[in-house]
Amino acid sequence: MSESPKTENLLEVSDLSVHFGPIRAVRNISFAMKRGETLALVGESGSGKSVTALSILQLLPYPRASHPTGSILFDGREMVGAEERMLRQIRGNRISMIFQEPMTSLNPLHNVEKQIGEVLGLHKGLRGAKARERIIELLELVGIDDPASRLRSLPHELSGGQRQRVMIAMALANEPELLIADEPTTALDVTIQAQILELLRDLQARMGMALLLITHDLQIVRKMADQVCVMKDGEIVEARETAALFDDPQHAYTRKLLDAIPRGTAHPVPEGAGELLRTGDIHVRFPIGKKGIFGRPERYINAVDGISVSVRQGETLGIVGESGSGKTTLALAILRLLSSSGDITFDGQNIRERSGAGLRALRRDMQVVFQDPFGSLSPRMSIAQIVGEGLEIHEPGLDRAARTARIAEALHEVDLPQDAMDRYPHEFSGGQRQRISIARALVLKPRFMVLDEPTSALDMSVQAQIVDLLRDLQRRHNMAYLFISHDLKVVRALSHRVMVMQGGKMVESGVTDDVFERPQQPYTRALLAAALDIRTDKGAMAR
Repeated sequence: MSESPKTENLLEVSDLSVHFGPIRAVRNISFAMKRGETLALVGESGSGKSVTALSILQLLPYPRASHPTGSILFDGREMVGAEERMLRQIRGNRISMIFQEPMTSLNPLHNVEKQIGEVLGLHKGLRGAKARERIIELLELVGIDDPASRLRSLPHELSGGQRQRVMIAMALANEPELLIADEPTTALDVTIQAQILELLRDLQARMGMALLLITHDLQIVRKMADQVCVMKDGEIVEARETAALFDDPQHAYTRKLLDAIPRGTAHPVPEGAGELLRTGDIHVRFPIGKKGIFGRPERYINAVDGISVSVRQGETLGIVGESGSGKTTLALAILRLLSSSGDITFDGQNIRERSGAGLRALRRDMQVVFQDPFGSLSPRMSIAQIVGEGLEIHEPGLDRAARTARIAEALHEVDLPQDAMDRYPHEFSGGQRQRISIARALVLKPRFMVLDEPTSALDMSVQAQIVDLLRDLQRRHNMAYLFISHDLKVVRALSHRVMVMQGGKMVESGVTDDVFERPQQPYTRALLAAALDIRTDKGAMAR
């Protein structure tokens, strides 16, 4: 097959529509990208951004999905309706994609080396020692510590941020001409965000790679993109150069997105609020490697190393730190979902002494919202079954009508319609699935809630809504939160106190304003500096 002559535009999307049966997901959109250019698609969840990206690679569920109108030219070649042979030559080689949810995109049965090695073997013919050398190099590029030791790791053995970095390494393996990045930094802490964004910029400069960036973080768009297309309800409502759009947005929806950032601070903790949760000297160790006929661990990793926390009724303790610092592991230990040592006291009772039915009864008061919504929602259960499952266990006396009313109330609180009850998780966008996870926890009206990156998959306007919702729920129900996030602006808007973790240890803790305004430790100052750097525009970066 002869190569097509180089065209002025690497990618040209013209009058593209995407239908799923009667649903018009994308409506007559057009845009073009030059080589080496970055174009950002922004908009709220469900606006059609990811559907547009998947159309480029023809990865939609055809024939249920269809393109009634439109053309997608990549380097002069038509992608819509192209032969599978041609698409295989382009996918993963000339065009790569970083998907939004790494846990559902990585094969749970294959280790890191095999999954990245498959890409190198298929497109570059690299195998054995040469492939391993390249895999280690890629893992180093995306910020994986001690990459050689991670080659045999399975996806579930990595943190959320580490899984996303593995996805990025796979996408960059063949140095593509076009990289489609669907929320590439969503699961990453701020220091790694800065590294990944800088890495992508360096690769563009070195390789002339074009970048189609899909994100809800407008400040990343401001730093990275040359052009911006704003999408709403499947249509592009505004398309302009980045600087012009941010300086003078023309469309009302664009102005709404630019104004939608979490604001305000946590409501004051009620006077005289008692202590609800206390931990003392929590330790969590994970075995690494085995040797000998008895299979004894070669060594241990101290994932949580002597952490003590206290949370009052109606208070939010924010936990920040880089991926792998032990934030989620600490939370799971507190919930008795991981083996640990140390004291855990909830409402004055030592919950170490509880097991079986006694521990199950405690679950109603201690709920959790996980980081990866698609991985934590059963694909075989309807939304009504998912949200209502806790009610069946903890409030079996509710009749069908009362249970349905509670489910509808929880869905309404997270801005989902009542008719969502009869649908399934795959029918929702990433942000909508996270709202379903929050509704599942809220329906039991718990006293203590662990929120593990609850806004990381949400667009900016919904982030602000969820922060407001969580604050209002806390004030009305006097709930305590353990809030884990890499998004420092959300932490500041929601938390009364902040604890900073690094390598399983607590390096700093204090009142939120004190930690943000007067950080005492170099590591805390580095986190805050990275967050500010990401939110700096291109001109400031150049200066």
